[in-house]
Amino acid sequence: MFTTQNKRVIVSVINDLSSDARVKKTCDELVSLGFEVVMVGRKLKNSLPITEWAFKTKRMNFFFTKGVFFYFFFTFRLFFTLLFSKSNLLFSNDLDTLLPNYLVSKIKGIPLIYDSHELFCEVPELQQAPLKKKIWEALERMIIPKLKYCITVNQSIAAIFEKKYGVKFKVVRNIPVHTNIENRKSREDLKIDSTKKMILIQGAGINIDRGAEELLLAMKYVEGAVLYIIGSGDVWNNLKQLISDNKLESKVVLISKLPKQELINYTMYAHLGISIDKNTNLNYLYSLPNKLFDYIHCQVPVLASRMVEVEGIIKKYDIGCFIDNHESKHIAQCLTDALNSNDYSTWKHNLVLAKKELTWEEERKVLINLVESIKE
Repeated sequence: MFTTQNKRVIVSVINDLSSDARVKKTCDELVSLGFEVVMVGRKLKNSLPITEWAFKTKRMNFFFTKGVFFYFFFTFRLFFTLLFSKSNLLFSNDLDTLLPNYLVSKIKGIPLIYDSHELFCEVPELQQAPLKKKIWEALERMIIPKLKYCITVNQSIAAIFEKKYGVKFKVVRNIPVHTNIENRKSREDLKIDSTKKMILIQGAGINIDRGAEELLLAMKYVEGAVLYIIGSGDVWNNLKQLISDNKLESKVVLISKLPKQELINYTMYAHLGISIDKNTNLNYLYSLPNKLFDYIHCQVPVLASRMVEVEGIIKKYDIGCFIDNHESKHIAQCLTDALNSNDYSTWKHNLVLAKKELTWEEERKVLINLVESIKE
Protein backbone atom coordinates (compact mmCIF):
# COMPACT_ATOMS: atom_id res chain seq x y z
CA MET A 1 0.00 0.00 0.00
CA PHE A 2 1.02 3.65 -0.19
CA THR A 3 3.17 4.83 2.70
CA THR A 4 2.68 8.08 4.57
CA GLN A 5 5.86 9.41 2.93
CA ASN A 6 4.77 8.31 -0.53
CA LYS A 7 1.26 9.67 -1.08
CA ARG A 8 1.06 12.47 -3.62
CA VAL A 9 -1.68 12.47 -6.26
CA ILE A 10 -2.33 14.77 -9.22
CA VAL A 11 -5.97 15.00 -10.21
CA SER A 12 -6.57 16.24 -13.78
CA VAL A 13 -9.65 17.94 -15.25
CA ILE A 14 -10.19 19.96 -18.42
CA ASN A 15 -12.56 22.45 -16.76
CA ASP A 16 -11.73 25.44 -14.57
CA LEU A 17 -12.03 23.48 -11.28
CA SER A 18 -14.52 25.79 -9.56
CA SER A 19 -17.77 24.17 -10.72
CA ASP A 20 -16.78 20.48 -10.64
CA ALA A 21 -18.37 19.24 -7.43
CA ARG A 22 -17.62 15.60 -8.23
CA VAL A 23 -13.89 16.13 -8.58
CA LYS A 24 -13.72 18.35 -5.49
CA LYS A 25 -15.33 15.57 -3.46
CA THR A 26 -12.79 13.13 -4.88
CA CYS A 27 -9.94 15.41 -3.87
CA ASP A 28 -11.35 15.87 -0.37
CA GLU A 29 -11.57 12.09 0.06
CA LEU A 30 -7.98 11.66 -1.12
CA VAL A 31 -6.91 14.28 1.43
CA SER A 32 -8.77 12.34 4.13
CA LEU A 33 -6.77 9.26 3.12
CA GLY A 34 -3.54 11.13 3.76
CA PHE A 35 -2.64 12.14 0.22
CA GLU A 36 -1.09 15.43 -0.74
CA VAL A 37 -3.45 16.44 -3.56
CA VAL A 38 -2.90 18.76 -6.51
CA MET A 39 -5.90 19.42 -8.76
CA VAL A 40 -4.91 20.59 -12.24
CA GLY A 41 -7.22 22.28 -14.75
CA ARG A 42 -7.47 25.52 -16.70
CA LYS A 43 -8.23 29.19 -16.12
CA LEU A 44 -11.00 31.00 -17.96
CA LYS A 45 -11.92 34.69 -18.03
CA ASN A 46 -15.04 34.04 -15.95
CA SER A 47 -13.53 31.45 -13.60
CA LEU A 48 -14.75 31.79 -10.03
CA PRO A 49 -12.09 32.22 -7.34
CA ILE A 50 -11.02 29.20 -5.32
CA THR A 51 -10.78 29.73 -1.56
CA GLU A 52 -10.29 27.56 1.50
CA TRP A 53 -9.92 24.23 -0.28
CA ALA A 54 -8.03 21.51 1.60
CA PHE A 55 -5.71 20.80 -1.34
CA LYS A 56 -3.54 22.60 -3.88
CA THR A 57 -4.81 23.72 -7.27
CA LYS A 58 -3.08 24.64 -10.51
CA ARG A 59 -4.90 26.48 -13.29
CA MET A 60 -3.32 26.70 -16.73
CA ASN A 61 -3.95 29.63 -19.06
CA PHE A 62 -4.46 29.04 -22.80
CA PHE A 63 -4.71 31.41 -25.73
CA PHE A 64 -7.17 29.04 -27.41
CA THR A 65 -10.25 28.07 -25.37
CA LYS A 66 -11.83 25.50 -27.68
CA GLY A 67 -11.27 23.51 -30.85
CA VAL A 68 -8.36 21.45 -32.13
CA PHE A 69 -5.65 23.91 -31.09
CA PHE A 70 -6.96 24.09 -27.55
CA TYR A 71 -6.99 20.30 -27.16
CA PHE A 72 -3.49 20.05 -28.63
CA PHE A 73 -1.98 22.63 -26.28
CA PHE A 74 -3.96 21.35 -23.28
CA THR A 75 -2.73 17.78 -23.85
CA PHE A 76 0.85 19.02 -24.39
CA ARG A 77 0.85 21.18 -21.24
CA LEU A 78 -0.83 18.55 -19.08
CA PHE A 79 1.63 15.87 -20.22
CA PHE A 80 4.67 17.90 -19.20
CA THR A 81 3.03 19.11 -16.00
CA LEU A 82 2.42 15.50 -14.97
CA LEU A 83 5.82 14.35 -16.18
CA PHE A 84 7.83 16.91 -14.23
CA SER A 85 5.69 16.96 -11.07
CA LYS A 86 6.24 14.61 -8.17
CA SER A 87 3.41 12.08 -7.91
CA ASN A 88 2.75 8.52 -6.81
CA LEU A 89 -0.77 8.30 -8.18
CA LEU A 90 -2.56 9.91 -11.12
CA PHE A 91 -6.30 10.53 -11.28
CA SER A 92 -7.71 11.29 -14.74
CA ASN A 93 -11.22 12.72 -15.14
CA ASP A 94 -12.86 12.04 -18.50
CA LEU A 95 -11.42 11.07 -21.84
CA ASP A 96 -10.02 14.51 -22.66
CA THR A 97 -7.41 14.18 -19.87
CA LEU A 98 -6.70 10.46 -20.28
CA LEU A 99 -3.92 10.36 -22.91
CA PRO A 100 -1.32 12.44 -21.02
CA ASN A 101 -2.20 10.68 -17.76
CA TYR A 102 -1.85 7.25 -19.36
CA LEU A 103 1.49 8.08 -21.00
CA VAL A 104 2.96 9.52 -17.80
CA SER A 105 1.70 6.60 -15.71
CA LYS A 106 3.57 4.25 -18.05
CA ILE A 107 6.74 6.38 -18.14
CA LYS A 108 6.84 6.74 -14.34
CA GLY A 109 5.43 3.30 -13.54
CA ILE A 110 2.77 4.68 -11.20
CA PRO A 111 -0.91 3.72 -10.92
CA LEU A 112 -3.67 5.59 -12.72
CA ILE A 113 -7.34 5.87 -11.75
CA TYR A 114 -9.72 6.84 -14.55
CA ASP A 115 -13.07 8.45 -13.75
CA SER A 116 -15.44 8.68 -16.73
CA HIS A 117 -18.18 11.18 -15.94
CA GLU A 118 -20.15 10.36 -19.07
CA LEU A 119 -20.21 8.48 -22.36
CA PHE A 120 -17.76 10.97 -23.80
CA CYS A 121 -17.90 9.74 -27.41
CA GLU A 122 -21.70 10.04 -27.41
CA VAL A 123 -21.99 13.70 -26.39
CA PRO A 124 -24.14 15.71 -28.84
CA GLU A 125 -21.25 17.96 -29.86
CA LEU A 126 -19.49 14.95 -31.42
CA GLN A 127 -22.53 13.57 -33.24
CA GLN A 128 -22.26 16.41 -35.75
CA ALA A 129 -18.48 15.96 -36.13
CA PRO A 130 -17.87 12.36 -37.29
CA LEU A 131 -14.10 12.78 -37.78
CA LYS A 132 -13.62 14.14 -34.26
CA LYS A 133 -15.80 11.36 -32.90
CA LYS A 134 -13.70 8.70 -34.65
CA ILE A 135 -10.52 10.18 -33.17
CA TRP A 136 -11.91 10.14 -29.63
CA GLU A 137 -13.31 6.63 -30.13
CA ALA A 138 -9.89 5.43 -31.33
CA LEU A 139 -8.24 6.94 -28.26
CA GLU A 140 -10.81 5.36 -25.96
CA ARG A 141 -10.45 1.99 -27.69
CA MET A 142 -6.65 2.17 -27.45
CA ILE A 143 -6.38 3.02 -23.75
CA ILE A 144 -9.37 1.84 -21.73
CA PRO A 145 -8.81 -1.91 -22.23
CA LYS A 146 -5.36 -1.44 -20.69
CA LEU A 147 -6.63 0.28 -17.52
CA LYS A 148 -6.92 -1.43 -14.16
CA TYR A 149 -8.67 1.11 -11.93
CA CYS A 150 -11.83 2.67 -13.42
CA ILE A 151 -14.93 4.34 -12.01
CA THR A 152 -17.98 6.03 -13.52
CA VAL A 153 -21.21 7.75 -12.50
CA ASN A 154 -23.88 5.07 -12.81
CA GLN A 155 -24.55 1.41 -13.48
CA SER A 156 -25.82 1.89 -17.04
CA ILE A 157 -22.59 3.51 -18.19
CA ALA A 158 -20.51 0.97 -16.24
CA ALA A 159 -22.30 -1.87 -18.04
CA ILE A 160 -21.72 -0.25 -21.45
CA PHE A 161 -17.98 0.13 -20.83
CA GLU A 162 -17.67 -3.41 -19.49
CA LYS A 163 -19.47 -4.87 -22.51
CA LYS A 164 -17.46 -2.73 -24.94
CA TYR A 165 -13.97 -3.10 -23.47
CA GLY A 166 -14.12 -5.96 -20.97
CA VAL A 167 -13.06 -3.64 -18.14
CA LYS A 168 -14.87 -3.46 -14.82
CA PHE A 169 -15.96 0.06 -13.84
CA LYS A 170 -16.94 0.73 -10.23
CA VAL A 171 -19.86 3.11 -9.69
CA VAL A 172 -19.61 6.31 -7.66
CA ARG A 173 -22.71 8.45 -8.18
CA ASN A 174 -22.74 12.25 -8.02
CA ILE A 175 -24.40 12.47 -4.63
CA PRO A 176 -23.62 15.72 -2.78
CA VAL A 177 -21.99 15.97 0.61
CA HIS A 178 -24.52 16.82 3.32
CA THR A 179 -24.29 20.54 3.94
CA ASN A 180 -25.68 22.60 6.79
CA ILE A 181 -26.20 26.11 5.48
CA GLU A 182 -25.14 28.70 8.01
CA ASN A 183 -26.59 32.18 7.67
CA ARG A 184 -29.04 30.99 5.05
CA LYS A 185 -30.13 33.90 2.90
CA SER A 186 -33.76 34.95 2.85
CA ARG A 187 -35.94 35.18 -0.24
CA GLU A 188 -35.68 38.93 0.08
CA ASP A 189 -31.87 38.75 0.09
CA LEU A 190 -31.97 36.65 -3.09
CA LYS A 191 -34.69 38.82 -4.67
CA ILE A 192 -37.03 35.82 -5.01
CA ASP A 193 -40.68 36.84 -5.35
CA SER A 194 -42.41 35.06 -2.46
CA THR A 195 -45.83 35.52 -4.11
CA LYS A 196 -44.88 33.20 -6.99
CA LYS A 197 -43.68 29.62 -7.15
CA MET A 198 -40.07 29.05 -8.11
CA ILE A 199 -39.11 26.64 -10.92
CA LEU A 200 -35.40 25.87 -11.15
CA ILE A 201 -32.99 24.33 -13.63
CA GLN A 202 -29.34 24.46 -12.59
CA GLY A 203 -26.00 23.17 -13.82
CA ALA A 204 -22.62 24.04 -15.31
CA GLY A 205 -23.55 22.18 -18.49
CA ILE A 206 -26.74 23.83 -19.76
CA ASN A 207 -25.90 22.86 -23.31
CA ILE A 208 -27.51 21.83 -26.57
CA ASP A 209 -30.35 19.29 -26.20
CA ARG A 210 -30.71 19.84 -22.46
CA GLY A 211 -34.20 21.27 -23.01
CA ALA A 212 -33.49 24.71 -21.55
CA GLU A 213 -34.73 26.63 -24.58
CA GLU A 214 -38.07 24.81 -24.69
CA LEU A 215 -38.43 25.17 -20.92
CA LEU A 216 -37.86 28.90 -21.17
CA LEU A 217 -40.46 29.27 -23.94
CA ALA A 218 -42.92 27.20 -21.92
CA MET A 219 -43.04 30.03 -19.39
CA LYS A 220 -45.17 32.03 -21.86
CA TYR A 221 -48.01 29.70 -20.86
CA VAL A 222 -47.33 29.33 -17.10
CA GLU A 223 -48.91 31.66 -14.57
CA GLY A 224 -47.99 32.28 -10.95
CA ALA A 225 -44.41 31.04 -11.29
CA VAL A 226 -40.92 32.26 -12.19
CA LEU A 227 -38.25 30.14 -13.86
CA TYR A 228 -34.68 30.44 -12.55
CA ILE A 229 -31.88 29.18 -14.80
CA ILE A 230 -28.63 29.11 -12.82
CA GLY A 231 -25.31 27.99 -14.24
CA SER A 232 -23.56 28.17 -17.58
CA GLY A 233 -23.32 26.35 -20.88
CA ASP A 234 -23.23 26.47 -24.66
CA VAL A 235 -26.77 27.83 -25.04
CA TRP A 236 -26.43 30.64 -22.49
CA ASN A 237 -26.35 33.49 -25.02
CA ASN A 238 -29.25 31.92 -26.90
CA LEU A 239 -31.27 31.89 -23.68
CA LYS A 240 -30.60 35.59 -23.17
CA GLN A 241 -31.83 36.31 -26.68
CA LEU A 242 -34.98 34.18 -26.23
CA ILE A 243 -35.89 36.08 -23.07
CA SER A 244 -35.56 39.38 -24.90
CA ASP A 245 -37.33 38.27 -28.07
CA ASN A 246 -40.29 36.82 -26.15
CA LYS A 247 -40.46 39.56 -23.50
CA LEU A 248 -40.09 37.04 -20.67
CA GLU A 249 -38.03 39.22 -18.32
CA SER A 250 -40.74 39.01 -15.65
CA LYS A 251 -40.99 35.22 -15.88
CA VAL A 252 -37.41 34.03 -16.39
CA VAL A 253 -34.31 34.87 -14.35
CA LEU A 254 -30.82 33.99 -15.65
CA ILE A 255 -28.03 33.79 -13.08
CA SER A 256 -24.48 32.88 -14.10
CA LYS A 257 -22.80 29.98 -12.29
CA LEU A 258 -22.40 30.36 -8.55
CA PRO A 259 -20.20 28.70 -5.92
CA LYS A 260 -21.87 25.61 -4.47
CA GLN A 261 -22.73 27.28 -1.16
CA GLU A 262 -24.38 30.20 -2.96
CA LEU A 263 -26.31 27.94 -5.32
CA ILE A 264 -27.80 25.89 -2.49
CA ASN A 265 -29.49 29.02 -1.16
CA TYR A 266 -31.56 29.21 -4.33
CA THR A 267 -32.15 25.46 -4.67
CA MET A 268 -33.67 25.20 -1.20
CA TYR A 269 -36.38 27.74 -2.11
CA ALA A 270 -37.41 25.99 -5.34
CA HIS A 271 -40.86 24.43 -5.65
CA LEU A 272 -39.86 22.29 -8.64
CA GLY A 273 -36.48 21.16 -10.00
CA ILE A 274 -36.10 20.47 -13.71
CA SER A 275 -34.00 17.87 -15.56
CA ILE A 276 -35.29 17.48 -19.12
CA ASP A 277 -32.41 16.28 -21.28
CA LYS A 278 -33.43 15.10 -24.72
CA ASN A 279 -33.01 11.52 -25.88
CA THR A 280 -30.87 12.56 -28.85
CA ASN A 281 -27.72 10.69 -27.86
CA LEU A 282 -26.62 7.83 -25.65
CA ASN A 283 -24.74 10.11 -23.29
CA TYR A 284 -27.91 11.95 -22.28
CA LEU A 285 -30.04 8.79 -22.33
CA TYR A 286 -27.86 7.19 -19.66
CA SER A 287 -26.84 10.33 -17.77
CA LEU A 288 -27.40 10.88 -14.06
CA PRO A 289 -26.97 14.65 -13.55
CA ASN A 290 -25.60 16.18 -10.36
CA LYS A 291 -28.62 18.44 -10.19
CA LEU A 292 -30.99 15.53 -9.57
CA PHE A 293 -29.22 14.73 -6.31
CA ASP A 294 -28.99 18.44 -5.44
CA TYR A 295 -32.77 18.69 -5.81
CA ILE A 296 -33.24 15.60 -3.65
CA HIS A 297 -30.97 16.90 -0.89
CA CYS A 298 -32.84 20.21 -0.88
CA GLN A 299 -36.12 18.25 -0.90
CA VAL A 300 -37.36 19.72 -4.18
CA PRO A 301 -39.77 17.59 -6.29
CA VAL A 302 -38.55 16.91 -9.81
CA LEU A 303 -40.02 17.23 -13.30
CA ALA A 304 -37.87 15.22 -15.70
CA SER A 305 -37.64 13.60 -19.09
CA ARG A 306 -37.51 9.81 -19.13
CA MET A 307 -33.75 9.24 -19.16
CA VAL A 308 -32.97 5.73 -17.93
CA GLU A 309 -31.13 6.43 -14.67
CA VAL A 310 -33.09 9.58 -13.81
CA GLU A 311 -36.43 7.85 -14.34
CA GLY A 312 -35.28 4.93 -12.19
CA ILE A 313 -34.56 7.13 -9.17
CA ILE A 314 -37.70 9.28 -9.49
CA LYS A 315 -39.89 6.19 -9.77
CA LYS A 316 -38.11 4.29 -6.98
CA TYR A 317 -38.68 7.05 -4.45
CA ASP A 318 -41.83 8.61 -6.03
CA ILE A 319 -40.46 12.16 -5.90
CA GLY A 320 -41.80 13.74 -9.08
CA CYS A 321 -43.20 13.29 -12.57
CA PHE A 322 -42.25 13.35 -16.25
CA ILE A 323 -42.73 15.15 -19.53
CA ASP A 324 -43.58 13.10 -22.64
CA ASN A 325 -42.06 15.45 -25.24
CA HIS A 326 -40.26 18.78 -25.56
CA GLU A 327 -43.03 20.84 -27.13
CA SER A 328 -43.21 24.03 -25.08
CA LYS A 329 -46.97 23.99 -24.52
CA HIS A 330 -46.71 20.40 -23.27
CA ILE A 331 -43.90 21.36 -20.89
CA ALA A 332 -45.98 24.30 -19.67
CA GLN A 333 -48.92 22.00 -18.90
CA CYS A 334 -46.61 19.58 -17.06
CA LEU A 335 -45.16 22.43 -15.00
CA THR A 336 -48.61 23.68 -14.06
CA ASP A 337 -49.87 20.17 -13.26
CA ALA A 338 -46.81 19.34 -11.15
CA LEU A 339 -46.95 22.54 -9.11
CA ASN A 340 -50.63 21.93 -8.35
CA SER A 341 -50.59 18.14 -8.15
CA ASN A 342 -52.43 16.25 -5.42
CA ASP A 343 -49.24 14.16 -5.21
CA TYR A 344 -47.02 17.13 -4.39
CA SER A 345 -47.16 16.59 -0.61
CA THR A 346 -46.38 12.89 -1.16
CA TRP A 347 -43.33 13.79 -3.23
CA LYS A 348 -42.14 16.15 -0.49
CA HIS A 349 -42.59 13.43 2.13
CA ASN A 350 -40.76 10.83 0.04
CA LEU A 351 -37.84 13.19 -0.53
CA VAL A 352 -37.02 12.90 3.16
CA LEU A 353 -36.43 9.16 2.75
CA ALA A 354 -34.55 9.62 -0.53
CA LYS A 355 -32.22 12.14 1.11
CA LYS A 356 -31.49 9.73 3.97
CA GLU A 357 -30.67 6.84 1.65
CA LEU A 358 -28.76 8.72 -1.06
CA THR A 359 -25.74 9.97 0.88
CA TRP A 360 -22.16 10.71 -0.05
CA GLU A 361 -21.13 9.07 3.21
CA GLU A 362 -22.20 5.72 1.70
CA GLU A 363 -21.16 6.46 -1.88
CA ARG A 364 -17.62 7.49 -0.90
CA LYS A 365 -16.87 4.00 0.39
CA VAL A 366 -16.52 2.70 -3.18
CA LEU A 367 -13.88 5.32 -3.96
CA ILE A 368 -12.03 4.76 -0.69
CA ASN A 369 -11.96 0.97 -1.14
CA LEU A 370 -10.61 1.37 -4.68
CA VAL A 371 -7.78 3.70 -3.61
CA GLU A 372 -6.87 1.50 -0.67
CA SER A 373 -6.73 -1.57 -2.93
CA ILE A 374 -3.96 -0.08 -5.09
CA LYS A 375 -0.58 -1.65 -4.51
CA GLU A 376 2.68 0.17 -5.14
